[in-house]
Amino acid sequence: MLDDLFGLRGRVAVVTGATGRLGRVMAAALAGAGATVWLIGRDEDRLRALADDLGPNCRPARCDVTSGADVAELGALLRAEAGRVDVLVHNAHVGRGGSLRTSAPQDYLDAADLAFGAFQRLLGATRELLVAAAADSSPAVITVASMYGLVSPRPQLYDDPDTGGNPPYYGAVKAGLVQLTRYAAVELGPAGVRVNCVTPGPFPGDGVDPALLERLSGQSPLGRVGDPAEIATSVLYLASPRSSYVTGANLVVDGGWTAW
Repeated sequence: MLDDLFGLRGRVAVVTGATGRLGRVMAAALAGAGATVWLIGRDEDRLRALADDLGPNCRPARCDVTSGADVAELGALLRAEAGRVDVLVHNAHVGRGGSLRTSAPQDYLDAADLAFGAFQRLLGATRELLVAAAADSSPAVITVASMYGLVSPRPQLYDDPDTGGNPPYYGAVKAGLVQLTRYAAVELGPAGVRVNCVTPGPFPGDGVDPALLERLSGQSPLGRVGDPAEIATSVLYLASPRSSYVTGANLVVDGGWTAW
């Protein structure tokens, strides 16, 4: 039944930031649905290890999405070995703490390049492959934003906002990514390509200070943070033909954090 609803057999998916905390569960969900998943990241050893963990449906491909040459090579590889792209997940991210006091102008430029520049490069390299897939599929581009693109972080949650808080440029570019998603949805819609956004809430990694974890949990109406697996079904839904009439949407998965 699940295969009938969300099956992706014969489809090709590309996931950037694949070795990250959320990227790996997104890739696992797509591979589990039957897609051939190209795992994209900068560390080839980690990509190969992830491919081994996720199984034969996965293909590691080292690529720095901030490099035009790397992304062009990725596009050529996909054209030669796949011939189509049914799902493109733009999830690449570099995380570090900061505040207005500690951020520099270059931080904003670097964050914008990773969010917007990388999106432009990836779409340029795969657009014809996405359009080709529209002949017998409902291809989907999925961007990954953040609740901090919708609301501001609360500095008082962190022991030291200058080093442990969420930096201002992160939320700024994630807000822009939501709008870029809408723009791309309108432009690519006539070609049959859908573009949607997933906005995760608090999904902290391993080793988070228990006191901080408790404070984060208290900000959600559900009283807890998210498990990375809880983002997987949202991505799978937007990737599948069952969401074929959904485009330009922002699916918020935040436990209600932004509801109050």
